Amino acid sequence: MADLSLEKAYGALKRGTVAAVYYLSGGPEILKDELVAAIADAALDRSARDFNLDVRAAGDLDGEALHALVETPPMLAERRVVVVRGIDQWRKNAKVWDVLYRYVERPSPTTVLVLTQAGDSDPDARIAAASSHVALTGLKPDQVARWVAHRAAGAGVTLTPEAAAHLTAAVGGDLGQLAVELEKLAAAAVGDAPVTIAEVSRLVGVQRGETVQDWVDAVLARDARRALDLLEVVLLQSGMGGVQLVGALGTALVGVRLARALADAGTPWPRVEGAVFALIRSARPGRLRSWSVEAAAWARAARDWSAEHLAAALAAAAAADRQLKSTTLTDERGILVSMLLAFPLARAAA
Repeated sequence: MADLSLEKAYGALKRGTVAAVYYLSGGPEILKDELVAAIADAALDRSARDFNLDVRAAGDLDGEALHALVETPPMLAERRVVVVRGIDQWRKNAKVWDVLYRYVERPSPTTVLVLTQAGDSDPDARIAAASSHVALTGLKPDQVARWVAHRAAGAGVTLTPEAAAHLTAAVGGDLGQLAVELEKLAAAAVGDAPVTIAEVSRLVGVQRGETVQDWVDAVLARDARRALDLLEVVLLQSGMGGVQLVGALGTALVGVRLARALADAGTPWPRVEGAVFALIRSARPGRLRSWSVEAAAWARAARDWSAEHLAAALAAAAAADRQLKSTTLTDERGILVSMLLAFPLARAAA
């Protein structure tokens, strides 16, 4: 069978088409959990769900147990759903694989089998070929925005567009953390009025203009005073650390260096943004803002950075990253301040 995208998998379920075997690989895990729930909802009647939904960890199953599990007939229903999580837990030469291979080639007509594996494990080609394989690769920035709106609605709250944008900027693209913050917003919400940006700022503890991205933008703008001032605020935010800050900044510097390289190679400045956008769309890197927003920001910043200055900044960021990861007795603030002071912050002519 051909691999399915996440969108096509949901589209088929909405049309009432449920496959006999699903194989979910990649990540993030929260997308797998949501798709597993959607498969169960599409395959099972709610009245018989408790009797016909069986969720097991692969590590608890051997070949005999797996065979009994998938061949058990449904109770008072047309079919049952069996979810086996973490099939990468099985040893490569375990006999359970032979049982699984035989089953996926001739699945029971009354069982919907859902297999999941860890995101850092390579998919099994034989299972992928015999199943509806959904290889998750994360969400694009515009998909994250839709996901936040959908998840918020599921939690019983509505966010204003500005509040949703600030939540994503403050938390980043980590869907698991976004889900946690949305649950907090739902618990704190009063009435049916949409959640505002002020309420998000108060709950998350990050004010507008004081996000990690704001700090990165200050560095790219070569605004040393603002970058140092924001560092004092951002570094104290919940769940934030020096490694995360350097990682976000490093990604942006690589993007600016790419834009600068295109310009230095002869691409006219008005076309650099479009060329960068095309490369982002091709590479599909994770944890970015809207690709068009990033492309515009990197192309704009590239006018103020020479290739030599970018190389120096990246070297300073790499050195800071090594220092931050080298010991548990780290003065994160001191390392980051030293990194910024080592940056060539005087503007360069385009």
